[in-house]
Amino acid sequence: MMETRDNFTGKIGIVLATVGSAVGLGNIWRFPYEAGQNGGGAFILIYLLCVFFLGFPLVMAEFAVGVKAKANVVGSFKLLAPNTKWFLVGIMGVVAGFMIMGFYYVVTGWTAEYFWQAIQGNLLHKSSEEYKVMFDSFIASPIKPVIWTVIMIALVHIVIINGVKNGIEKVSKVLMPMLFVLMIILAIHSLMLPNAMQGIRFMFEPKVENVTSYGILTALGQAFFSLSLGMGCLITYASYFGKDTHIPRIAFQVTLLDSLVAIVAGVVIFPAVFSFGLQPDEGTGLVFVILPTIFQQMPFPIFWSSLFYLLLALAAFTSVISLHEVVTAFVKEEFSYTRKKAVTLVSVAVLVLAVLASLSLTLLFPVIFDKTLFEWLDFITATILLPLGGVAVSLFVGWYVDKRILLDVLQQEGTWKFRFFKTYIFLLRYLAPVCIMLVFVHNLFA
Repeated sequence: MMETRDNFTGKIGIVLATVGSAVGLGNIWRFPYEAGQNGGGAFILIYLLCVFFLGFPLVMAEFAVGVKAKANVVGSFKLLAPNTKWFLVGIMGVVAGFMIMGFYYVVTGWTAEYFWQAIQGNLLHKSSEEYKVMFDSFIASPIKPVIWTVIMIALVHIVIINGVKNGIEKVSKVLMPMLFVLMIILAIHSLMLPNAMQGIRFMFEPKVENVTSYGILTALGQAFFSLSLGMGCLITYASYFGKDTHIPRIAFQVTLLDSLVAIVAGVVIFPAVFSFGLQPDEGTGLVFVILPTIFQQMPFPIFWSSLFYLLLALAAFTSVISLHEVVTAFVKEEFSYTRKKAVTLVSVAVLVLAVLASLSLTLLFPVIFDKTLFEWLDFITATILLPLGGVAVSLFVGWYVDKRILLDVLQQEGTWKFRFFKTYIFLLRYLAPVCIMLVFVHNLFA
């Protein structure tokens, strides 16, 4: 007999869990270095416009699918579009979620390692070149990263096996407020550094000369990436919402908080970068190579570096919980397994993939067409599956779903009036798909 579906218990749990799903390394690691490489304020302004005019409507669309169907991402498309091929969009989301976990667990392990090194004081008294050697030698090690990957999978396994209410929601209610508090403390500290205002001006003074077509498309891609669109997380989480959930309000709150986390991450990083005379366009090494250089020049360096890497680990951890739940819900409901059996199967399968992805960064594995397995998992999901998933959901909700049903879901069966419904449908039918396909082509041939 199939287990009864679990649900979130209240609005606070819904918001914190869903924001935890969206907030991750994309906000705290990827956003600052993308902003740094693409002109700062101009990039951030374009990013925010993309988030609220394109990302927000898609968040509502995914929520509407999950709330109406009350099923996993594949089951949702089967229920709303029976006897069609639309369920393949759900399959694509599950595959994307599984593949993302393959490398995301590895990176989550990196954040845990750096937190461990920080609290021991091992991130002190080194040059930037030594930090680079330290990072490169760590990820090339066949043992340490694998150990951390296994630990992270085990911790997420414990959360997911306890279900939505007693696992995901309870953990989110603890970890997300902790993450917000850590970010505020670190941001205040950064603002008190010498020359901090240079970093703030870099972030909040849009300069037209810094706007490029590449930057616009990168900002658009970052907006979709940071909101976890196209991978089934939001549909799956929305399927656990109560019937009285105000979808547009929750979608707006999630979009706003997700964006605020990205902006505050910039406030944490850019004033510190400018304060110590470094460049904001250091790329992916910003977090693991440049920031340790900055922390060791601050008073109480162990304290501040430990706080930052704890923050990074928490953000990564809450995101990977949602990815695990996407695949777990699919296995549980489509194959009528118990939650315990489904979670165990997913954990074991992703353990194999993540260990292989970690080992692919060492000399033990060959490079395939100039990319390691780790890089292929990242490339296939971020460049192909997520954009296609976003387009598919947009077209499905914009064109296929009965508009009376959609309006009924969004208005909570008529308890309030959605005044911009026609504009919303226009965005889903035309603007969002075109913009996402531009990002798809841009990323594919960049």
